[in-house]
Amino acid sequence: MPDNNFMNQNDGCMDWGDTIEQDNQFVILPEGDYTFTVTKFERARHAGSEKIPPCNKALLTLEVKTPEGTATVLTDLLLYRTMEWKISSFFRAIGQKKQGERLVMDWSRVIGARGRAHIAPATYVGKQDGREHEKNEVVRYYDYDPSQMPKEDDFMTLPEGSDDELPFN
Repeated sequence: MPDNNFMNQNDGCMDWGDTIEQDNQFVILPEGDYTFTVTKFERARHAGSEKIPPCNKALLTLEVKTPEGTATVLTDLLLYRTMEWKISSFFRAIGQKKQGERLVMDWSRVIGARGRAHIAPATYVGKQDGREHEKNEVVRYYDYDPSQMPKEDDFMTLPEGSDDELPFN
């Protein structure tokens, strides 16, 4: 008898002669303020570093809609007291916390939450290929303000000083 879970996981399997259309283009955002949606949350462990010992961490995937496609921002929140300010900042950005308020973190409400952040391109050296790559990085989160949130179907919020011109060629 076939395993239904296995069959459901393979619903996207392709045949050798299938037609393909979808391209995967990683969008690097120009530095600016953007509205994001949290699309993924994973519980993980930080292995430890010079400054922070091993601890829990939240792996977050944020998506920003742009005219060129959806930009992905991968970011971590280390659950360590010296990083509490960053966790608070994230929860304020998605409207679950107010400045100075105590909050029990409710990770079950994170996926689908929307907020605003200042995002900039950053470079890193790939561990496997040793080459320099670019990624989108959250520089800071902004406190949730409903008046700053575009409608769900709006593409993006333009970077500051853009004079209503899209920052893409």
